[in-house]
Amino acid sequence: MDLVLDAADRHLLTPYVYPAGWPESEPCRQLLSLFVITNLGALTLYLLFGTLSYFFIFDHKLKKHPQFLENQVQREITYALRSLPWISVPTVALFFAEVRGYSKLYDNIEDSPYGWMGVFLSMLSFLFFTDMAIYWIHRGLHHKLFYKRFHKPHHLWKIATPFASHAFHPVDGFMQSLPYHIYPFLFPLHKVTYLGLYIFVNVWTISIHDGDYRVPRLLQHIINGSAHHTDHHLYFDYNYGQYFTLWDKIGGSYKSPTSFEGKGPHDYLRKLQEK
Repeated sequence: MDLVLDAADRHLLTPYVYPAGWPESEPCRQLLSLFVITNLGALTLYLLFGTLSYFFIFDHKLKKHPQFLENQVQREITYALRSLPWISVPTVALFFAEVRGYSKLYDNIEDSPYGWMGVFLSMLSFLFFTDMAIYWIHRGLHHKLFYKRFHKPHHLWKIATPFASHAFHPVDGFMQSLPYHIYPFLFPLHKVTYLGLYIFVNVWTISIHDGDYRVPRLLQHIINGSAHHTDHHLYFDYNYGQYFTLWDKIGGSYKSPTSFEGKGPHDYLRKLQEK
């Protein structure tokens, strides 16, 4: 995040926003800047990619499904916009620790003992580590002690749209994002790679709520896509994974998507029309 903060300081904050005498490295200034940047970045990612997905990928026929709520899109967006600033508070604390040098993020490829191969391996490691951690956090949020208070709001959307992707209770949203932030404190990671992965995971979160169930046949039971996550919203106790089905299979919570078996939401709508 210090790359983004440095760019903001260089091009906007130092010359136009903050007094000339307020040092860029001053902690209060960094915290304030990170809070604004984090919120603007989250809103931009959510609204930009959510809107693109909603208008160009999401099948609007799904809005005719009996479990699609009245004014659902507006409610999803409103809930997300209310939650994101609260989610950003602990997120900014972790970004601040990164900026102050407490993480294992590095600037140059030469700083990795394995060069470009190390960057590639760290990307795979990031995906598998966060997939594992999110699986167990997500599954834990379904426990009766936590579900009603924190995770149930996200399950209001049985037939989700891309705008449901960030419509979480703030505690739920932060807990499921925590593995992304923990990783660079545990393992070396190139800063630009981390920034790219951070954008990727937000787009991926939107994509698994987009109602587009198409996946290459060979990957249908490997990649946790929109079809898998739709069944999670509909049936609750299945398909907790983020990118892959590995941990659902290990944990006994894997469910073959109903959409692959001719029993999904589109099939239900088609049967309603035939009647």
